Amino acid sequence: MKIIGILADFINDEQKTLIKETAARGGYTVDFYMDEADAAQKIKDAEVLYGYWPAQMLKQAENLRWLHSASAGVNTYLDDSVYAHPGQVMLTNSNVYGTTISEYMVMMTLMLMRREPEYMRLMADREWKNVGAIRSIFRSTFAIVGCGNIGTNFARRVKALGAAKVIGIRRTQAPSDPAFDQVVTFDQLPNVVTNVDVLALCVPETPLTKGLISRQVIDSLSPKTYIINVGRGSAIDQAALIDALNQGRIAGAALDVMTPEPLPKDDPLYDAKNIILTPHISGNMSLDYTCQLDVDLFVQNLKLYVEGKPLPHLIDRKIGY
Repeated sequence: MKIIGILADFINDEQKTLIKETAARGGYTVDFYMDEADAAQKIKDAEVLYGYWPAQMLKQAENLRWLHSASAGVNTYLDDSVYAHPGQVMLTNSNVYGTTISEYMVMMTLMLMRREPEYMRLMADREWKNVGAIRSIFRSTFAIVGCGNIGTNFARRVKALGAAKVIGIRRTQAPSDPAFDQVVTFDQLPNVVTNVDVLALCVPETPLTKGLISRQVIDSLSPKTYIINVGRGSAIDQAALIDALNQGRIAGAALDVMTPEPLPKDDPLYDAKNIILTPHISGNMSLDYTCQLDVDLFVQNLKLYVEGKPLPHLIDRKIGY
């Protein structure tokens, strides 16, 4: 019996039916696991796994051939040691978070530029005051680190709102979306971010991205620069960021990812000046549109898989995406 195991509580009954019908065409049975405990008892027999999977469980999947992660980030699945037979496992992920995460990034950009954190504090204290000058996306310069689905969606949105210049920064030089006015590689990052209005990070965790925004880079930024991070917390020297915020050497920051997660209650990041923190919620499956895109992508890939055709969105586990 060929089995597809699914651990994903965001799937509705209609979507379950679609997955079952697609799987049946290839002679597959679909198990929708109730929770991790239920999955742990059955994962051994699964040839395909889809959803949010704890990496420590994958060793039990002795028959695994294809893992499709519902998460945009797959850093926990990169090490061969998490698999029973790493050489036979294909890894794909969901390229579906561009809309929801880029909207979060636009929201955070506007909140920072229009000084919303200050107004929230004033209102909490029942104090009626105008804090003065604000800024705008219009005519601003953005540097976006990571030019994939999320970074490209953000670039399109800020360009539509009148951004003067959008610089893309990526691992390799390659053709990019017209929303980017300029695209450079990681090694050029220190030279192009020194005078930007917004430095936005949309990169996964890889050996190249860990510590990419170092203390040296942070120290080189303009006092007008806002930092937004929706990729992974490991990309930023967090202690250097706190110092820069508290000393007023950068304008502010909005972080949906940080190190560690969950952030301890006594972490100094909470008290940094002009910072907005959210608990890694910019993506996930809280938007129905994202859920539908995710299921549709899995079904499309499943059709190819049961027909023995190559899969798109394959992850190179050595590179990290």
